[in-house]
Amino acid sequence: MRRPLSRDLAGSSRNDAKVDMVGAPAQDSLAPLRARLDLFLKAAESAPVHCANIAPMADGHAGLTFGVDLAGAAGVAGRYILKLAPVGVPRRGSTDIYRQAPLLKALHASSLPVPAIRWASADDTALGSPFIIMERLPGRTFIVWEPDASFLETPALIPRLWTSSIESLADFHRLDWRAVLGGWEEPVTLASEMARWTALVRHAEDAQWREACHDLADRLGRTMPTANPVGLVHGDFQPGNILFEQGRLAGVVDWDLAVIGPQGLDIGWYMMIADADAWHPQWCPHGPPPLAGLIQAYRAAGGPALDRLAWHQAFAHFRMGAIAGLNLKLHRNGRRVDAIWERFALAIPSLLRRAQLLLQQDHPDD
Repeated sequence: MRRPLSRDLAGSSRNDAKVDMVGAPAQDSLAPLRARLDLFLKAAESAPVHCANIAPMADGHAGLTFGVDLAGAAGVAGRYILKLAPVGVPRRGSTDIYRQAPLLKALHASSLPVPAIRWASADDTALGSPFIIMERLPGRTFIVWEPDASFLETPALIPRLWTSSIESLADFHRLDWRAVLGGWEEPVTLASEMARWTALVRHAEDAQWREACHDLADRLGRTMPTANPVGLVHGDFQPGNILFEQGRLAGVVDWDLAVIGPQGLDIGWYMMIADADAWHPQWCPHGPPPLAGLIQAYRAAGGPALDRLAWHQAFAHFRMGAIAGLNLKLHRNGRRVDAIWERFALAIPSLLRRAQLLLQQDHPDD
């Protein structure tokens, strides 16, 4: 997930995508990458083009993601986003950056609001690891826990950001994935997703936290749905991964966790993010409409994942607990410092309690 429109609603009027790039000091350390990028562009483009600026994206938690300004040939010069795979890490799931290239190309060709891929490579030759370079869309993301101040200038319009986001989710869910993405990846199952996230629980350093997660996992397993619409799943669909420009949705980004699988995963995650009653008072989403209204908007837009919503939301709470446990550990031991996970830690106990209540609502006899 990332942290974070025009002044009319929520953000800068500049065409600077979701964040500003960090300052000049980063340029020295990025000189080798910049040089390799220039060599790649020289080989890839017939007309002269070069990297005028490159810097880490300052407003996120998404790893090796950079803003790149290119200068030179018409039709190539402009603003882009470079995502690099981490060096020395097995290429699977979210670390397999190149897998996003065919996905985003297919979605863009289907007129869905995603950035267009300009260049991509599955090997290490050009930049030292696999990469994708995509267009930099206009707008700014709405980070629901810490909105950019410009979003708060027109608070009455904030509920519409939530609603338009879930309407867009319905558009992605209605995609005929067999026709468009049939050769992309094999579908995952709820059982495999449960196993995937349960494996992370061991990293939580708080014993009560681990116990609550394991209790929740047991109950989720006993009451798991047997049927679910299968299709494209974003994996972290929420307003913090959506760009808004002048109050309108401009693009959906951060497809690192995308899979073909049970689409209830996405709707449950969105409901978890929007459930203000489930979060800690010091770390809670800003301005979500009632959940019933969001679900109705998804239904009206043709969203198919409408069964067992309480179970899917409870699973999302469990998944957040597992993710936060790992990331909090990595932050505190210095391996991946990101203080935002101290803030999420405040909310995990209440999120896990809320999940148990949701399961009672979904399956009262369990």
